[in-house]
Amino acid sequence: MRSGLISKGIAGQWEARPLPVFDVSVVVPVRDEVESLPYLLEAIASTLKNHRLSYEIICVDDGSTDGSAQYLKEQAQIRDDLKAVILRRNYGQTAAMAAGFYYACGKAVVTLDADLQNDPADIPLLLAKLEEGYDLVSGWRQRRHDAALTRLLPSKIANWLIRRITSVYIHDYGCSLKAYRAELVADMNLYGELHRFLPALAYIEGARITEIPVRHHARRFGQSKYGLSRTFRVLMDLLTIAFMKKFLTRPMHVFGLFGLISMLSGGVLGIYLTWVKFAFHEDIGNRPLLILAVLLLVTGVQLFCFGLLAELLMRTYHESQGRPIYRVREVVTKKQLQTNS
Repeated sequence: MRSGLISKGIAGQWEARPLPVFDVSVVVPVRDEVESLPYLLEAIASTLKNHRLSYEIICVDDGSTDGSAQYLKEQAQIRDDLKAVILRRNYGQTAAMAAGFYYACGKAVVTLDADLQNDPADIPLLLAKLEEGYDLVSGWRQRRHDAALTRLLPSKIANWLIRRITSVYIHDYGCSLKAYRAELVADMNLYGELHRFLPALAYIEGARITEIPVRHHARRFGQSKYGLSRTFRVLMDLLTIAFMKKFLTRPMHVFGLFGLISMLSGGVLGIYLTWVKFAFHEDIGNRPLLILAVLLLVTGVQLFCFGLLAELLMRTYHESQGRPIYRVREVVTKKQLQTNS
């Protein structure tokens, strides 16, 4: 995705990606938004042309059934600024965004929803903030036009919980309007439904993150694709992010720690029961403590083995893909400074 770097392709092989040829790539996941698309495409194009930015619009159709895919294909054949990526079926927003990132050829990548609730007029504001030295700029919908009970309240609770667990203190994780440096997007692999946690994933990669207030409009067409049903998925993904943040390169530290605690606890109980058996000649065969001691010992051994397997998988992940366990922001030398001057 990014200038001359080696990155992972859709088929899972490593390949050279093209040099950035646009100032910005706008990635729009689409699912059943055929009524909104004409207005959205014109709003994006008008805004970026007025700011004299070279751009491309990448609309990723995620299994639409209302004619969105056909409309995008027709428009892509007559517009020079539109690239339509049609997925074979509905894979979810995370997969749609990953596909958009893969095909993006801009120095910066901006994401937004296709429902017209995000305002394309805010894109230049995000890009300007990005130029201040940040790697990710997230939109903050201070005045949201959503249902209070089913959208606003769960969102406030989720944002508070995510901030507490990830230590990335932004107000609005759910806002799709975000701007990224291309090199940051190239470093992030998306799976499951991790699009909600892109700032946390970027933090793991060492990104500089900030947020700015953006506009939010009431939905003009159709209905929201999100509801309370996604709460369980969010919680499971949050646990994944919390683990990755602390133990991605050292899983033995968590599995091994709990394994040792479990084995030591089982060992102490076993020694105590042995002492009771021989010192007081008591029958310990029917005592619950014996079952607990055996259970703790077995669990401890299993956790320790899980830790060893996780370490092997982690090393395989990094070494097979050539991914270092660090990220370099820049390298400064005296020779480079003299050349620049």
